[in-house]
Amino acid sequence: MKQTISDIAKLAGVSKSTVSRHLNGGYVSVEAKERIEQVIKETGYEPNTFAQNLKLKTSNFIGVIIPRLDSYATARILIGVDEKLKQNNYQMLIANTSQNKDREVESLYSFANQKVAGIILLATEITEKHQTAIDNIKIPIIIMGQEHCKYNCIVYDDFNAAYELAQYVIDMGHKKIAYLGVPEYDVSVGVKRKAGFKKAVNEGRNMDISYHVTSFAIEDAVNMSNSIIKDEKPSLIFCATDNIALGTIGSIYSNHLQVPADISVVGFGGYKVSEIIYPGLTTVRFDYNNTGTIAGENIIKLIKGEFINKLIISNYQIIKKKSVDKLE
Repeated sequence: MKQTISDIAKLAGVSKSTVSRHLNGGYVSVEAKERIEQVIKETGYEPNTFAQNLKLKTSNFIGVIIPRLDSYATARILIGVDEKLKQNNYQMLIANTSQNKDREVESLYSFANQKVAGIILLATEITEKHQTAIDNIKIPIIIMGQEHCKYNCIVYDDFNAAYELAQYVIDMGHKKIAYLGVPEYDVSVGVKRKAGFKKAVNEGRNMDISYHVTSFAIEDAVNMSNSIIKDEKPSLIFCATDNIALGTIGSIYSNHLQVPADISVVGFGGYKVSEIIYPGLTTVRFDYNNTGTIAGENIIKLIKGEFINKLIISNYQIIKKKSVDKLE
């Protein structure tokens, strides 16, 4: 049976308030402290850190708000955040929003009520409601994945990565390209990646480009790419995420076509699965784990009142695999 503060107080022969004061770093006599510590050692008692923090003005908890649980990128980011927080005696609390913007805002207020020391927000969009919540709760916060001039942000170099990847496929001889992106409410993935792609194709010659929108879900990408293949049959489909690329590859094979002999495919994200499928997926790799580490390190600096750069841009790498055919 788990021991309580009342049990510890009774066994140590002191009051409950004395035990509570000792656990929260307050003053107790040397004699009382020794008795309490001895009982804790004998019973293996572990204080309820969460309950303690609620009584204090600050805590060692960091709230992390994520858009979805079934995301490779999110999982790698969380690993990086968690490792850095543990090294500095902070603990991570996770709130999943299932890509619901209202739940993101609710989570901001919820974490504020739980008196977290800081918040890392993996945002899908920064709306006015988000801004109001962030301004009201007055808690150190870092936004990941989206850029906003008012707040500390960590973003990926989506524009330049898309530009470089598009240059590569154009150099490989592809001119009839279908761009399969996501809605533009997501500035990083929906706007910046598309803008980088557009810059590259606008610099090319005799390009035949079409633009299409799907969701982040693989099954939606399958349906949209089916239409693209039947209506256009481009030489390459440029996908805004690896998940979209995986759905597109599945659609190509279901139409009795081959990658890359019939249609080439590129993605974005550098997920592990993109390396083990055949042919390997040409994609942009972001170091999500390291980005999580950077987020953890910088939220701690913010909590301590130290200076951090307003905008931190994470590096990328173009991974060239066999999903892109070289055309004559």
